[in-house]
Amino acid sequence: MLTVSELSKSYGDRTLFSGVTFRLSEGRRLALVGGNGVGKTTILEMVVGLAQPDSGTVSKPSEFVIGYLPQELLETSTKTVIDEAKSGALEIMALAEKLQAAEDRMQTDTSEEAIEAYGELQSSFQTLGGYQLEADAKKVLGSLGFSAADMERPVAELSGGWRMRTALARLLIQKPDVLVLDEPTNHLDLPSVAWLEEHLAAWPGAILFVSHDRDFLDAVCERVLEIAGGEANEYVGSFTEFVIAREERIAVIEAARANQARKVAQTERFIERFRYKATKARQVQSRIKALNKLDIVEAPKLDDLKLKFAYPDPPKSARVVVNCEDASLGYEGLVVLNDVNIVVERGEKVALVGANGAGKSTVIKTLIGEIPAIAGTVEVGNNVDIAYFAQHHVEALDLSATVYDEFRATVGEKAGDRNLRTILGSFGFSGDDVETRVGDLSGGERTRLALAEVLCNPVNLLILDEPTNHLDLASCDLLEDALRSYPGTVLLVSHDRYLIRNVAEKLVDVSSGTVRTYDHVSEEVLHRKPIADSGQKVPNSRKLSRQLGAEERKTKSTATKDLRKHLRKLETAAVKAEEQLKALELELADPATYADKARMDELLKKHDPAAKKAEQAMKAWEEAALELEKFD
Repeated sequence: MLTVSELSKSYGDRTLFSGVTFRLSEGRRLALVGGNGVGKTTILEMVVGLAQPDSGTVSKPSEFVIGYLPQELLETSTKTVIDEAKSGALEIMALAEKLQAAEDRMQTDTSEEAIEAYGELQSSFQTLGGYQLEADAKKVLGSLGFSAADMERPVAELSGGWRMRTALARLLIQKPDVLVLDEPTNHLDLPSVAWLEEHLAAWPGAILFVSHDRDFLDAVCERVLEIAGGEANEYVGSFTEFVIAREERIAVIEAARANQARKVAQTERFIERFRYKATKARQVQSRIKALNKLDIVEAPKLDDLKLKFAYPDPPKSARVVVNCEDASLGYEGLVVLNDVNIVVERGEKVALVGANGAGKSTVIKTLIGEIPAIAGTVEVGNNVDIAYFAQHHVEALDLSATVYDEFRATVGEKAGDRNLRTILGSFGFSGDDVETRVGDLSGGERTRLALAEVLCNPVNLLILDEPTNHLDLASCDLLEDALRSYPGTVLLVSHDRYLIRNVAEKLVDVSSGTVRTYDHVSEEVLHRKPIADSGQKVPNSRKLSRQLGAEERKTKSTATKDLRKHLRKLETAAVKAEEQLKALELELADPATYADKARMDELLKKHDPAAKKAEQAMKAWEEAALELEKFD
């Protein structure tokens, strides 16, 4: 058992946390939650021995093995992906070296002793699963999204996200007594997250982890330790049960505090009333002493759980914000996605989902104009202004600058008449926080700053690529609220199923070399597991256009071509009829119209036929759209 007792940490006169106590026994899965900057990562580092507390202890048996996955890797392996994953099996790898040495010895020594020693080593190797290690490592890597070919690549060639996946695979192969994971889902896609949560839910050892993904938390944890106001409170149960229990606890504390306040007020009134009355002197002194000894019930300090994203009102865009029709997308003439048909209308909230490497980034880069479409139509509507947020915005922050100077240098005059400090305050940077050096911010605080820089402009199309990475749960909740109430259009790329479910109205599923649009949030898509790799390249290989059933897509495209053309004509007619009706209604709503009786009579005469025409045009479009859906 690993025991953490009374940990505390301060920086200058600021106490980060104190009295942090918990235990990790076999099978216990403890989630560490709290706002950005409360010290969650610091506690994890203390548990694994990378940081020292000001006071308190971390105790564990000497043979206890702790496996740690940080948010960012400091070193890069020189091995291939598969070899790095297998290296996690420390005992097996050490035994493999002994087995190889025994085998080499037998080349010159065929004595009974040498043969017996080799046999014993071989038996132990088999018992530990040494001969199954390669297959186990490939299964874990495949479940984390690696293709068979990528497993043979050097780790140093991979991007940061894929190196993190390799490190995670190594830990899962290692099977330590305690897994310590800091935001393990940040670099995963939806299928890999779904697999990992199922894998960890059945994990026999102990797990201590930090995550902002509510679905992941609910699936994995069976206890929650909340850090808030410098204190730690442990709750038994799932994350959902924790939220309920916390609210009940706060309600009880608030009730006790209110009751105590009433009693204190009564006592103070008694003291004030009889302070100078000799016959009541003893009672007055008794009550004064009681007040001095009273332990005041403190209200929960939850200021670090409050954050407010503020958006200026965006200008109105065209009705169709994004239109991709029979498009082929890719790079330098090499197709990544075929038959891309996406329509996003004004005000819609759309989530773009799919495995890493399936083509989500290709869709986004085409929409923002970084790469051209290879074939077909990709159009962004009239008067559409785009704000695009991705993790590279976080990485581009000037770490040596203060929060205010970094924000001012990036935003400058774009803020208009709005006060820069006020804008930063709406993103959780108030008072002296704006003078903090960017390099001293936590990962979540840097994400908030980068979001502030991107979102402070009045745009009508937000494209957000994994905006919740490194954010705390409270920030995720308030980002969710802001996106739901945002009057513009949102295209969201995320592996956070809770955020998708509560923000998106539609899904665009990028998989198998094409896209499919759902007019609802499909739980089946959100919980889809990774597809087993048969050894061929994953859908983003350079031979994709020949590997993804091009003939089948061509047949489908031909069969629906006329219907889609007819649907576009009906949509144009419906839009025109709606605009004509709106123009009539605007003129009828103008008080000046009623001064001209002849004009008013003419408008009233036109209104009913125009309304009927608009209704019929919309009905015809809906019927044609339903007919087209039959081919999905």
